[in-house]
Amino acid sequence: MKKKLFILMIVVLLLSSVLAACGNKDDKGAAGSNEPIKIALSPWPGWFVWYLVKEKGFFEKRGVNAELVYFPVYSDSLSALATGKVDANSQTLSDTLAPASKGIALKAVLVNDNSNGGDGVVVKEGINSFADLKGKKIATELGTVDHLLMLTALDKNGMKENDVKYTNMTVNDAGPAFISGNLDAAVLWEPFLSKALAEGKGKLLFSSKDTPGLIPDLLVFKESVTKNRPDDVKNILLAWFDALDYWQKNPEESLAIMAKAAETPVDEYKLGVDSVKIFTKEDNQKAFTEGTDYSSLYFTANKTAEFLKSLDMLSSIPDPKSFLDNSFIEAIIKESK
Repeated sequence: MKKKLFILMIVVLLLSSVLAACGNKDDKGAAGSNEPIKIALSPWPGWFVWYLVKEKGFFEKRGVNAELVYFPVYSDSLSALATGKVDANSQTLSDTLAPASKGIALKAVLVNDNSNGGDGVVVKEGINSFADLKGKKIATELGTVDHLLMLTALDKNGMKENDVKYTNMTVNDAGPAFISGNLDAAVLWEPFLSKALAEGKGKLLFSSKDTPGLIPDLLVFKESVTKNRPDDVKNILLAWFDALDYWQKNPEESLAIMAKAAETPVDEYKLGVDSVKIFTKEDNQKAFTEGTDYSSLYFTANKTAEFLKSLDMLSSIPDPKSFLDNSFIEAIIKESK
């Protein structure tokens, strides 16, 4: 009898451990939880604002427990969100389409910025047009927004991907490869773009300035977090806008904080951040409104998805309403009036 009771106790303890472990996986998305919400980011001028949020204590001011997780390689941050290793990620609209089309439950709640020259095609001396790129070696990373920019640039100039010798390479590797002369062209974003132009004796052939509104940069959450911890999500957005207000009033100090986080001299960081349009609350409200041009996330999402599907980079076109969530921005706007 004692032996049976002992075995029963062991079984109960094992079951309790399994259930506790399962519960812990969902703690961050559970209502009332105070586990840190992990926000991923990677090297992009507009996303280093998150370090201004952190350094000036705006998360604490808003009463939210948030933790920044830095990924030197952008595509690793996409994988981290898709696999649930982080709770939110700073990523582009185009890179949100693939997981949305596969039914991964995500919600984009904030537009951080729009690329306005921060992404571009840099070419070596002697290449003066896209026609000159035919048969030349050009690098970008498959499936990322700069791959989309490259395809858009080629399409606008009457060319196809197979007209160039495309090389799949992360932006972290493509920049140095271009500078060392191993590539004829590369599609890069800041701060890699400015560095390649300065050190690689290259020139800019095409940039996101030529496609305004094509590359919105977003804060994207796991849907479970937006459902179970909506106050925390809203307070994270409020902390972001607190940082933007602080930046406006204290530009030199703010730039110094962000440049330090980017491990870049202030003048270089400023050059990079000047190539993006940082979105205000009102800019966000407009972006989350359905429209008929690239100022609307809905329009941009549909057009981008159609383009990616035509290249077999998407199997289906997701409904933008399934992953665009304007409720937090609307609540913040309403409360600020």
